[in-house]
Amino acid sequence: MPPLVVILQHVKERLGGRIICAGKTRRSHALGAIVSQYNPTRNASNPTTPMQVGNGNFAFGADITGLQTFYPFAIMSSWDNHGRPVQYDFGGDPLIEQWLISNPNRVNLGRVGLLFSSAEGLTLNVTESDLTGAGQDLDLWTGTITSRFSFDGTPVTVKTMCDQERDVIGISIESDLLAAQQLGLFIDFPWNDGSSKFSAPTVGKWNMTANHTTTLQTTRGQAEITHVLDNATFYFSLDGSSFTIDRDSPDAHRYTVRPNSTDTTFSLSTAFGLTSQIDAPSFGKISASSRQAWENYWSNSGFVDVVTGSTDTRANELQRRIIQSRYLMQVNEAGDKPPQEFHMEMYFWHAAHWALWNNWDLLDRSTGVYNSFLSSSIARAQIQQGWAAGARWPKMTDPSGRSSPGQINNLLIWQQPHPFVFAQYEYRAHPTEETLTKWQEVLKETADWMASFAWWNETTNVFDLGPPMYVVSEDTHPNVTINPAFELAYWRLGLEYAEQWMTKLGANVPANWTLVKENLAPLPVQNGTYKVYEGLEDDFWTDPEYTNDHPALVGLYGWLPETQGLDLDIAKATANKVVEHWNLTNCWGWDFPMLAMSSARNGDPEQAVDWLLDPLFQFDDVGMPVGGVRVPTPYFPGSGGLLYAIGMMAGGWDGSGGEESPGFPSDGWNVRSEGLSRAL
Repeated sequence: MPPLVVILQHVKERLGGRIICAGKTRRSHALGAIVSQYNPTRNASNPTTPMQVGNGNFAFGADITGLQTFYPFAIMSSWDNHGRPVQYDFGGDPLIEQWLISNPNRVNLGRVGLLFSSAEGLTLNVTESDLTGAGQDLDLWTGTITSRFSFDGTPVTVKTMCDQERDVIGISIESDLLAAQQLGLFIDFPWNDGSSKFSAPTVGKWNMTANHTTTLQTTRGQAEITHVLDNATFYFSLDGSSFTIDRDSPDAHRYTVRPNSTDTTFSLSTAFGLTSQIDAPSFGKISASSRQAWENYWSNSGFVDVVTGSTDTRANELQRRIIQSRYLMQVNEAGDKPPQEFHMEMYFWHAAHWALWNNWDLLDRSTGVYNSFLSSSIARAQIQQGWAAGARWPKMTDPSGRSSPGQINNLLIWQQPHPFVFAQYEYRAHPTEETLTKWQEVLKETADWMASFAWWNETTNVFDLGPPMYVVSEDTHPNVTINPAFELAYWRLGLEYAEQWMTKLGANVPANWTLVKENLAPLPVQNGTYKVYEGLEDDFWTDPEYTNDHPALVGLYGWLPETQGLDLDIAKATANKVVEHWNLTNCWGWDFPMLAMSSARNGDPEQAVDWLLDPLFQFDDVGMPVGGVRVPTPYFPGSGGLLYAIGMMAGGWDGSGGEESPGFPSDGWNVRSEGLSRAL
């Protein structure tokens, strides 16, 4: 049965047999019905994860009130960097290195919450326990948070939305408390210095008011607050229903906003930016922007239905994870720059799923980072480190592309071939001369450094990788790490794609690319399985020093396609041995999608699904990916990995044949997909 018919039949059943729309509108209603089944609901705040609205470059986290009344959840953007740009590599005083890592840093732009007053106009100290009948839902189809509760017996309804073109939050409040002048807003601004590495979901310090300044200006019924932190200036504006705004104290950065009228409705637009944000769009325009953009997002890109017709009792949970992850990744991970801390090795797990789900409008926003970072990466390779040619991409960087200090940050290499993957996917989607030209310089410089990094071993007559270097898991000794299996396979794949790219352009393929690719060291093998790196002790499988972190050996055939020199039987045996010997209780995030893709390519779709639903791979009630034992929640590479694995398992991969949804078992699963691209 074609996928659209399946979806429509599902909706027909839920509407009592009525299908009243046609064509594109009918499809939109059908998809909307599936998406809306997974609208998150809450009756209390979660102190760890907020509900969110956002547009990819900007996100707003809300507690049970729809704002930040009780919890200072972050308001963050892709442009809100604060701190001083610096030059660095690694070595030296650890405190200095940590300061350099923290600068520049992204900041929490502020806090907006409800303010409750007595009948006499005195500000009340209200806690969440003072509310009754609290309930909240997030409409994923329109990007709307609706929060309902009562205070002192009076109902309050708050709607929260985000404009999709500008970094503006729309707030609409309905309550008789407004007419009684007992409900308003407060706004506060924190100090940010980046010193708290894992303080998610709250960012900033609210008691260091002397370290920064805020200035209020009002004009024509609008208000603008200028917030200065060191050499960074941010602007916050308010517009909408008539209001007054006052600073609570000269020594604080908290402001009180009260409606001027006795209406029972009050709406405001709160805008954030690096320049003046006066004349923000109205709540009505924000609502229209959000509704239109979200419907377009859900309707005009990839869609996977794993629940309709499936008898496996876990199908509903997997569908929930898919839908809610799609929403949260659009809110948090679709910006103009890579995610916080600019971890370029993690860019694949944050962003590659957009290619499989055909969200090129979103992926195009950030792939330009390779052009932006090209000059600094060439300087890193050739000037700072002395390589003969090419660009060495950083592991962790600041917004300019300069490496963050630290030994691992400067010796990790698996981020290097990533540009070839993004370029390959873009050419498949847009096979034009323009695409080839767009990536030409980036890919050439990338391959030039890869060929330079490999060194000719006159004893073994092969090109070796390392030492010094770190592997994916970052748990080996860099000075003895040579020819790691995953990195060798990825190196060959990258150089192969580089050759293909130059051939498509009609350009000459540099001879050293081919020389290195054809003569790279073979993948290290011992007793019928691959090893993490050449020369590693033969009994490493029982040594927790090497089996306690990312099990990248399963990525040899799963995350990566079949590569030159890879023995599929050995790759499968290696994956099985990883499952048997690795400390999987210490895995987190993208480890489980990586395991799932390995199982799928190795012909075990049942196990592939099991990995995506493993008890250690959790998503909370609003779809936030749980960090697990190693990292904080939310840890979005888990969501990106889930969506990449689902896209591959549902849409197929090179060599999977014509079978529908080849990564899912036929027993118990009825999977239909639309608009997906085949994985490499």
